[in-house]
Amino acid sequence: MHAGSSPRPWVSLTFGGVSPCVVTTDLGELLEAEGVLLESAKGPIPNVAQLVAGEPITGSWWAHPASHEIFEAINRLADSPDVARMRLVDSKVTLVHRRLWPALVRLAARFEDTALVVVIQEHTPTGAHRATGSPLRDWVSTEIVDAAARLNEADATNMLPPILRPQATSETDGA
Repeated sequence: MHAGSSPRPWVSLTFGGVSPCVVTTDLGELLEAEGVLLESAKGPIPNVAQLVAGEPITGSWWAHPASHEIFEAINRLADSPDVARMRLVDSKVTLVHRRLWPALVRLAARFEDTALVVVIQEHTPTGAHRATGSPLRDWVSTEIVDAAARLNEADATNMLPPILRPQATSETDGA
């Protein structure tokens, strides 16, 4: 990497004058590359709301001038057949790209049960929104479960982004 370049390509993205469709395409590519993005919460990885806003958001993103674009981008990503919504990173709503699903199914025992529940947003006949959940293993196709079964633990671990890998403990821990 050369001097002055950002290790995170999304930091330099500009969103002024760009339609939500273009932003979503860029975010879809970023999600595929990174494997996970937070939907809107602040945490140890980027979140879609701030990426669309192009700046840190103070308070609720609903009050931000780009709230409509943020809403559109989140829903376009979440509605993709290549994306699952889970509470995977710090129990916050996380958009997870399908390339990680076999590894997550293979390594399910490493995660809290609640982290591997796919959150499904539904619209009720009255127009209200309701969230339901389904365990990842039950939600994915048999092809994903079969792919998970063919993975050894090391390969599955290596498929995960660093935020989802187990942290190595130092020799001084617990001493």
